[in-house]
Amino acid sequence: MRLRRRLIFFIATIQSILFLGHFFLYETWAFSPGLTSSHGSLELKTATGILSVSFVTASLLAFRYTNAFVRAFYRAAAVWLGLLSFLFIGAIGSWIVFGLAHMSGINLNFHQTVEALFAFSAVIGLSGVFNASWTRVTRATVRLANLPAQWSGRRAALISDVHLGHVRNGGFLRRVIAKILREQPDVIFIAGDLYDGTAIDAGRSAEPLSRLTAPGGVYFVAGNHEQFGDDSKYLKAIQAAGVRVLSNEKVEVDGLQIVGIPYRNATQGGHLASALRSVQLDRDRASILLTHAPDYPEIAEAAGVSLQLSGHTHLGQFIPWSWMARRIYRQFVYGLSRIGKMQVFTSSGAGTWGPPLRLGSNPEIVVLQFE
Repeated sequence: MRLRRRLIFFIATIQSILFLGHFFLYETWAFSPGLTSSHGSLELKTATGILSVSFVTASLLAFRYTNAFVRAFYRAAAVWLGLLSFLFIGAIGSWIVFGLAHMSGINLNFHQTVEALFAFSAVIGLSGVFNASWTRVTRATVRLANLPAQWSGRRAALISDVHLGHVRNGGFLRRVIAKILREQPDVIFIAGDLYDGTAIDAGRSAEPLSRLTAPGGVYFVAGNHEQFGDDSKYLKAIQAAGVRVLSNEKVEVDGLQIVGIPYRNATQGGHLASALRSVQLDRDRASILLTHAPDYPEIAEAAGVSLQLSGHTHLGQFIPWSWMARRIYRQFVYGLSRIGKMQVFTSSGAGTWGPPLRLGSNPEIVVLQFE
């Protein structure tokens, strides 16, 4: 009951924010200087009202149903949510320009300013939708102390945050896998959030993973979206496709220690420290920690981990969320960084969550070469 109340409160909060955001857009578009009230039409008011509830409605449907209508509705609502962020910034810009013009004694046509800034915002947003569908290959070289000689020159592929669901599907995963296989990696890591957590045929969606092969193996750890509730259906589907699911355990491949800690066991520093103690890392040999989020790198470094591989941040996907992500995760928000003797690589992810839009971040497959 308590969880249900928290969920209702969360949904109500999000919907209230969306109501206010759409109200601001409507008032900006309908405002005419010199008139005492807005002159928006009934059709505009109705359309704005429908759009304001579209994403929450689509999300609630997406968590229970999977069919062509729900998928199309969810995609359209998700794209609109992304555009809303840019239109909101455009609306703020309109008022700033109007205020500056008014203080300068310039007679500016406010509605034309709004039209121009809204059009520009929409173009920027739609370019972000295109960018989100273009998966790049990011390359980096990692030098690890005590790396086994046979690992020198070998390469690892890392993907995270594919978010299979109502926007990204099996076709998208197959394209990502084809790009990975062209790189011929020696080992492959999947750092969580393969699934979005919405209603989906988990087994069918995971089938393309059966094509993934690498001499050193293919490894997966669960992310927060797999662990919203019972993650067993996702983990069974991934295992059935031939991928090794790591859960608070260590495997050794040609002398390299590979450790996997799922998201649920790494959300608190004490839990992560306990999980790392249980795997009994050999500090005198190189090790890789695969865990979804770069939340407690100082704890992994203290445990003797050589390299941590994570995702989760999406690099914020687009403004203004990218600013928030950088503030939360600091230097660990993206790319290769260091803390003490340990290195951390955080991927921006291959897919998207919510709006299928990226601006200032790119969907990627990471290829790491060890030296």
